[in-house]
Amino acid sequence: MAKISSDTLWELAAAEVQSQESGAGDGDGGETVCERSVFLMGSKAGGKTSILLRCLERDEPPKPTLALEYTFGRRARGHNTPKDIAHLWELGGGTSLSDLIQIPITLVSISSLSVVLVLDLSKPNALWGTMEKLLHAAQAQVEKVSCNAQTFKPGAKQHKAARSAARVLPKDYPDRELISPFPVPLLIVGSKYDLFQEFESDKKKVISKTLRFLAHYYKASLIFTSIKSESLMSKTKSFFSHLAFGLDRGKTVSCDYSKPLIIPAGADSFSQIGSPPTTDVDIMSLHAKNPKDLWKKVYERVFPSESSGEQRDLKDPGKDPQYSEPQIDAMRAQKDQELEQYKRNAAKSWKELELET
Repeated sequence: MAKISSDTLWELAAAEVQSQESGAGDGDGGETVCERSVFLMGSKAGGKTSILLRCLERDEPPKPTLALEYTFGRRARGHNTPKDIAHLWELGGGTSLSDLIQIPITLVSISSLSVVLVLDLSKPNALWGTMEKLLHAAQAQVEKVSCNAQTFKPGAKQHKAARSAARVLPKDYPDRELISPFPVPLLIVGSKYDLFQEFESDKKKVISKTLRFLAHYYKASLIFTSIKSESLMSKTKSFFSHLAFGLDRGKTVSCDYSKPLIIPAGADSFSQIGSPPTTDVDIMSLHAKNPKDLWKKVYERVFPSESSGEQRDLKDPGKDPQYSEPQIDAMRAQKDQELEQYKRNAAKSWKELELET
């Protein structure tokens, strides 16, 4: 028997993995299992878990997400066919645990990865900061993994080229020279639309126009939703199923600011969105490096950022209520009291020593 070299075995294994990741066979009657990954992140307590459960049609009460959680969904393409699999990751804690993004965004998942960014419409002051930090962290990890793939994975250069080609904009794409597409498919979900409806019309317009700008800038889809609306959740599920299982996301488009926004990627343009909404300042007087920076400055004049406050409050995870453990917390409180008493005694002793000298 001829000896098979380790290099040949490695190439065969790599080819098998690539075949599985592609999610479709040639002439096999659609029997190859397709696997995709969807990563949900966004505002703390913004409704990510509730939206995910509804999209998966799971009738169970949502629980606070502990750091990073994994689940999966399956769907059969037809009768007696293997079920496609969606690997679903959810990041908790808002922006405080953004370092965990490196876990779901890996060399294995990158070829079939999509990102869902859930932003709480009822907390507009934290909206821009949450969006900016999470998208920046996710994009940095995607680019890092893509670069590492060329070094560690055989055939990755061609694979990355194919992946990049998938995000190349067609010549007739709106504003193709002015936007910066996110490196993987992105869906921006504005949650808690039922609370958002109670805002003043001027504030709702600022938030809506800003999110339209961001979605178009990143070549993302945008939808406003509420778990209290069956109609909106049905449309949200269509967008989710498009990312998770490749299903049709529907043709509904709504750009009316008096209604929930539903805008698939590529269905908007800067000319339709218009200029940043501001009345108390001359836009020309704002020093901005690029259009995104200009929109940020205008938005934060209306809704000053509170993202730094969130980071400060969650700097010590031991004080985060979602990680509470009564027995451990009671012991921790006791030790804190002992430490404070020790500090007072030490200060008293030091003062007495100074008086003696």
